[in-house]
Amino acid sequence: MPINEIFAEALRHYRKQAAMSQEDLANAANLDRTYISQLERGQKSPTLNTLVKLASCLGVSVQHLLRKPMQDSPMVPAEYFVRGPEKIVVRRSGGSAAISNSTLMSAVNSAHALIDDLYGADLNISSILGLRNLSAFVGELFGAAVVRVSAGQFVRNPHQDGYPDLLLMDAVGRRRWKELRERLNEKTPFSPFASGGVEVKATCGSVPTPEICKSRGIKRPEIGDTRIGCMTGYDWKAHHRETNNLVGLLWDFIGGRPRISAVFYASNLEEEDWGNIVQPRAGGGRTTSVSIMNKSGIRKMYEGWQCVLRKGGYREFLNARNGRDLIG
Repeated sequence: MPINEIFAEALRHYRKQAAMSQEDLANAANLDRTYISQLERGQKSPTLNTLVKLASCLGVSVQHLLRKPMQDSPMVPAEYFVRGPEKIVVRRSGGSAAISNSTLMSAVNSAHALIDDLYGADLNISSILGLRNLSAFVGELFGAAVVRVSAGQFVRNPHQDGYPDLLLMDAVGRRRWKELRERLNEKTPFSPFASGGVEVKATCGSVPTPEICKSRGIKRPEIGDTRIGCMTGYDWKAHHRETNNLVGLLWDFIGGRPRISAVFYASNLEEEDWGNIVQPRAGGGRTTSVSIMNKSGIRKMYEGWQCVLRKGGYREFLNARNGRDLIG
């Protein structure tokens, strides 16, 4: 298939997945609607600058517009319940900042695109990492996606163990970053980063043990199997009880690949919303200290839901699990 036809198909696919009309995309990219129509019919070829601009507006990489699209990759907002556009609060030392939640929505699509990039390179990350490490990796991919789509609003914390994961680069954050430009090799100024940011945690939920599954006559999901049908609960883990401004992801396997099924956000978490720190036992390998979010924290995260997959029973599970009907 000629490259212009591949591009036309990909552009139509990702525009519709993003629930954008041709006019919406034209306005977002500062282009003429007729030109978008010509691109989607393969009558025109985009310049490099236009290609980059369109990819940014659709929350995907340039590479995704140059190859046949994955048909089973769910995208926001078309296939999700989405919280209305609103500001989310990022609390920080001496105050707070308010930012649009649209960045979180766009990052879902970008994260799925990054996952498809890896699988497209014949890298089955699920098998390579194993389920235990995969949640952390999904969180890392989402963090990279936030940076990608935020147009400089967020940067990664320069230290792997710094807090929070993503630093907010508003006027206050940029000022603070400039003050620290000669200290980027130090951890202390970036844990915590006084100007604030967001932390990202991911979970694929919990399922019954093999023994319980056997007693119930059900198959316990393996790596690559969708888990929602027998999911019994979910929580997030952190290394300290001060974790706040938290983006919580719930993900699952769809079509054999990790996909984000729900995004939550809370900036009102307190130490009491986290359990006691559990220290690694002697001889326990390379495990680290961890605190597990308790019911009050999970409730706050649920109240701050941002988007949830429409199909598959995720909304029903989350509403039932929290005893309320906030989603949908």
